[in-house]
This record gives sequence, C-alpha cells and structure tokens, in this order.
Amino acid sequence: MEKIVELKNVSMNYHSSNGETQAIQDISFDIYNGEFVSIVGPSGCGKSTILSLISGILKPTSGNVFVKGAKVDGTSENVGYMLQKDHLFEWRSIIKNTLIGLEVQNKLNKDNWEYVNQLLDEYGLGEFKEHYPNQLSGGMRQRAALIRTLAAKPEILLLDEPFSALDYQTRLAISEEIWLIIKKEKKTAILVTHDIAEAVSASDRIIVLTNRPAQVKSIYNINLTCDTKTPISCREAPEFRYYFNQIWKELDVHV
Repeated sequence: MEKIVELKNVSMNYHSSNGETQAIQDISFDIYNGEFVSIVGPSGCGKSTILSLISGILKPTSGNVFVKGAKVDGTSENVGYMLQKDHLFEWRSIIKNTLIGLEVQNKLNKDNWEYVNQLLDEYGLGEFKEHYPNQLSGGMRQRAALIRTLAAKPEILLLDEPFSALDYQTRLAISEEIWLIIKKEKKTAILVTHDIAEAVSASDRIIVLTNRPAQVKSIYNINLTCDTKTPISCREAPEFRYYFNQIWKELDVHV
C-alpha cells in the first residue's frame, strides 16, 4: 500500500509567557492510502496538535511531516480539515456554505459547482440547499460541513472530534453516515476521538498516545468479523469488546 502521510521523529513545543510546553515528543507513524485511522489518548495529550501538523497549520519544532512524499510546508489542497463545530455561517444558505471554500480559493467554476450539488443530492441534503443552518438538525449540519470539506476534492480528511457536540443517538447515526460517505468517496481519513467504541468500530488502525508530551504507546490493527462492515454493525463483532478493553487499559481510563 502507498504511504500517504508520514510523521518522522516529530516533536512540538508551544511557547507562552509562562514558558515552554512540550505537546508531542518524537512521534513517528505512517498512514496508508485509503485507510481510516483513529488517534486516541488522554485529554490534552496533543492529539489535535498532530492533525494541525499534518494540515500544515503548525510547523513542528523538530522532525518532519510528509504528505504524498512531499515535506509539509504550509497548507495543502490534498488535505481537508473537519473540526469539532460545523462552523457554518448562519446567514448563508447550505449550498452557499458548502461552496465557500471554493470561493475563497477562487476555484468556483461550473464543474466544481456541479460536483457540490451532486454531493448534496447524493447525501440527503438536496432538498435543503436553500435552507439555512438553523433550519437543519445537528447531524445534517455536520453532513453539510463534510460536503464543504469534500468540495475541494482533498485526498486526506482530518476529523477532529466532529461528532462530540451531538447527542449519543445522533452521534451514532451521523458517524455511520459520514464513515459511509468517506469510504464511498475513497478518501483517507484520520480521526481524533475520545470515544474508544467509535474508534474501534470505524477504524482500520488505532494509534494510542501517552500522556503529554505525547508519544506513540501502541498501534492496533483492527480486524472485526462483521457481515456488513459499517461502524454500527461492527459494534456487534465478537472481537469488539477485546479491542475496547485493551485500549481502555492502555489509556488508564479508570484513573
């Protein structure tokens, strides 16, 4: 399989008036084309920092990040970033919200406009194109945010706890929907989450981090026996509890 993201001995320090804080220390791992990988770890250990480094928003203190073999030096069209909140503009319609990235990049042409409309139609938002965000449910808003991210046709999606603001039932449903969209669109995805069950049910691999400064504690290859490979059905797999319990122990969740 082709390596699409590589972190090589990456460390990141933050500087403030109170001194220096090391967020991550000497982290190395690879992500392969088409994978869905989750990153889990204790709160505040630096999970989101890793996504910011891959996206090019931050530059590592030491080490290197590579996307498609090229050293990351600033943001890239190959990488799309989906945050915890949907950040939809309440005064813009859903279609205009999903097109805003293309507008900013001066890439709004007929082909891209048709592609975004196709995504909205295909993923259940076609009849809501002219609605405003406050007229949509939380799950529909997150779907719109994903389509906005997909509009620029990135190969890699970074997902920073995108379902954390949703209630449990909606979270299960929308995480399944978005997983199916990501797989259908053949994207590589990296998910940061605190939800072990979410990570086990959705991922090909899970990277477990230590407390800050984060290091790679372990990496799990997830192999679940599922008749239908989707996050909800995979929660019924006989191996699901094993992976959940092992990662629970790794994270010292009981402490």
